[in-house]
Amino acid sequence: MPADTELSSPPPSAGTQRWALMLAYNGKGFHGWQKQKQADGLVTVQEVLEYALGQIAGERIHTVVAGRTDAGVHAAAQVVHFDTTADRPAQAWVRGVNTHLPKEVAVWHAQPVDPRFHARFDAFGRRYRYVLLSASVRNPLLAGRVGWVCRPLNMEKMRQAAAMLVGEHDFSSFRAAECQAKSPVKTLYSASLSGTPELMKLDLHGNAFLHHMVRNIMGALVYVGDGRLSVPGFADLMAARSRKHAPPTLMPDGLYLTGVDYPPEWGVATPPVPEWLW
Repeated sequence: MPADTELSSPPPSAGTQRWALMLAYNGKGFHGWQKQKQADGLVTVQEVLEYALGQIAGERIHTVVAGRTDAGVHAAAQVVHFDTTADRPAQAWVRGVNTHLPKEVAVWHAQPVDPRFHARFDAFGRRYRYVLLSASVRNPLLAGRVGWVCRPLNMEKMRQAAAMLVGEHDFSSFRAAECQAKSPVKTLYSASLSGTPELMKLDLHGNAFLHHMVRNIMGALVYVGDGRLSVPGFADLMAARSRKHAPPTLMPDGLYLTGVDYPPEWGVATPPVPEWLW
């Protein structure tokens, strides 16, 4: 992963306006959110968004995002901010920008914000949903939009394991080797599993997430559901704080960023998870 380019984002200079955008995207055809340093042919969401913004602004635009999603991961309510000297109405940053975006990406809302607002560092919570299909045969109508396992799952045991995730924990057992977070200790405010054993959703709400954390959690819950890992074994896995004996990472297809929490004084709010996502 390239070095972090969002560690600092000073307030805009005189004559420059800071804007916040909310957007959604189908991540299936993208190599994640973040632009790549070298022209290696890997298209990212940030790349296409900044191009589209630049077409409307008439100048180069750099975006700062609330949470960088991985390759193949989707977003229902991603938040970014950017600075520009261009004087444009809000609809130009929505409808105008959308005319320059591929069909897999759309800006839903744009608003001017306080120049001190920071899409990443002012976020105190993030929400993710993983949608999982359990069926003996894959469903082509849901390809790229849900995770899939071919084994039947015991949803009650999965719920018991998921309940252990709530609170402050060292999540090293669910952390990717290439994760750049300074600490593996994160707080999950809630973890709920609902739906049916055939089609279920895992909703996680936390202060921050490690690289591949949600997909690794879901991979471990699948092992609990199909009997390859017991509920006490899931607790032991958490306590081990190691990926050494952890189940594999589940596919990105079913993962969605569904919301970002900000203090009310910034006036930036993401809506509830849309009904179409379930």
